[in-house]
Amino acid sequence: MSTAVPGRAAGATGDQPEAVRRGRSPVLPRGTGSTAARIGVLTVCQAALIVGFGLLITGPARNVWPLTVEDHVDEGFERIRTGPLTTLSYLGSEAGNTLTVIAVTLVSCVALLLVPRLPMWRQAAFLAVAVSLQALVFLAITESVDRTRPQVHRLDASPPTSSYTSGHTGAATALYAGLAVLVLSRVRRPWRWPLAGLLFLVPLAVGVSRLYRGMHHPTDVIGGMANGTLSLLIVRRAVFTDGSVTAVPARRTGHANTTARAGEREPGSTAVIFNPTVTDAADREKLRWILEQHGHRAPEFIETTADDPGTGQASGAVRDGADLVVVCGGDGTIRAAADALAGSGVPLVVVPCGTGNLLARNLGLPLTPTTALDTALSGTPHRIDLGRIEGDGLATTHFAAMSGAGLDAAMLEHTGERAKSAVGWLAYVLATVGTLRTPRMRLTVRLDDGPVLHRTARMVLLANVGTVQGGLTLLPAARPDDGLLDLLILDPRGPGGWMRALGILIRGRRRNARPTTVETLVPGTGTKRVPVEFRTFRRAELTFAVPQSRELDGDPVSHGRRLTAEVRPGALTVLLPAREK
Repeated sequence: MSTAVPGRAAGATGDQPEAVRRGRSPVLPRGTGSTAARIGVLTVCQAALIVGFGLLITGPARNVWPLTVEDHVDEGFERIRTGPLTTLSYLGSEAGNTLTVIAVTLVSCVALLLVPRLPMWRQAAFLAVAVSLQALVFLAITESVDRTRPQVHRLDASPPTSSYTSGHTGAATALYAGLAVLVLSRVRRPWRWPLAGLLFLVPLAVGVSRLYRGMHHPTDVIGGMANGTLSLLIVRRAVFTDGSVTAVPARRTGHANTTARAGEREPGSTAVIFNPTVTDAADREKLRWILEQHGHRAPEFIETTADDPGTGQASGAVRDGADLVVVCGGDGTIRAAADALAGSGVPLVVVPCGTGNLLARNLGLPLTPTTALDTALSGTPHRIDLGRIEGDGLATTHFAAMSGAGLDAAMLEHTGERAKSAVGWLAYVLATVGTLRTPRMRLTVRLDDGPVLHRTARMVLLANVGTVQGGLTLLPAARPDDGLLDLLILDPRGPGGWMRALGILIRGRRRNARPTTVETLVPGTGTKRVPVEFRTFRRAELTFAVPQSRELDGDPVSHGRRLTAEVRPGALTVLLPAREK
């Protein structure tokens, strides 16, 4: 439970940041105009895309398969109609009804504003704007594309709009898939995955119900889902990851400037180390307010620099007696601070402000900075492992999430800051496409006191955690507190090998027994090839035949031929949400 700051009675709010003052919304936050314009432009593009598809399927492509057999689907549903199925289809259709969607949206937005300790304005705006946008685009589509409804007996009265697209399905996609996104990003309970799965299934149920009731062609339903999905993507990008919308700076009366250098703090204080490229003044005011709500008065804000991304600042905080270090930045900033905090016992609070945010994802923290801070401060200290690593041309340091060589490191080298700012972690996906032809490397591996293993690989990962962006689990057995590090050797050959490797990694999301080597038989040879190899270790020595691209927690480092990693069990203390029993 958070601790209120003494002296902060209801009337003493003069020095609170207005943008995060409890119970009040940020009025016209900075960047709203530019973000609204960006949403508008993308929405016009969305409408043009879906209208173009509609004109295509009702014009030049209407006599092309599979459009020529669309009516068979509706006729098939008509033939299997029964009383119980008709009742179920009615319920499914009503879930996407206009009045239902409006009511659920209003209730959800009110709940997001009134139920949490801090009103979730962004989450409420995300849901409301996404549902509204898909409705506007739907109206534009129905005015632009004229399509008759299927020639079957229809169980509902035909509205005066075109059959394309399915408005019920579009609204259901924006609403229920939007709620699923919020559940996955906000809820930490084990039941969040089943609940999100059920919410994701609702639009599909609505679409099938509309087909069953003879109201739409299959491509109408597909168009509706595309409309709702694109609205969600556009608004999510603008509200959660754009960064151009920031709160109005607070008027600060009687509040000393606490952005300071290390060495100016008093013992027992809280130090906030932040990367100024991703944490602006408005963000700092929000974080300051949350800290004070939890009893951390006058936190000191300390900037990182290009020359010192966080190690020196964290070392100074520990040296000067800070009893809590909050780090706001990406995985590189977190790693630099963790390197200094290793073994100190001073708790770290991870506030994810970067592109990948791998450590925060794997620790179960929300990816919204203010929510992550509030959640962590309401939690308890936990000790997690760090990886101690060194190599030729690489000074001894630590990593908190992953280190590696080969494909992933080359991908990071080819990912520009401009691309990350524009599309977020999808920039890594785009860069991966350009680096898939990275040459296979030869290396030797020695784990603990075992024998030397000779391998070829596209990519080698040394990991303290297992899950990367997009929810893909590369190392399903990796745990940040098990006293071990995990090794992944990826060596697929040809399209078939890549498909098998991808299938293994996707199946690896089921975190059960610790996986071992996964072998496949090479056709016609009788020999076995290993596209994906998993191992665990306390100490690993990797030696490459030629210098390779290398990375530490998402930051490229110098090329080299050697990496030596060793686990440091429980070296870092982190504030985390209370764990489920």
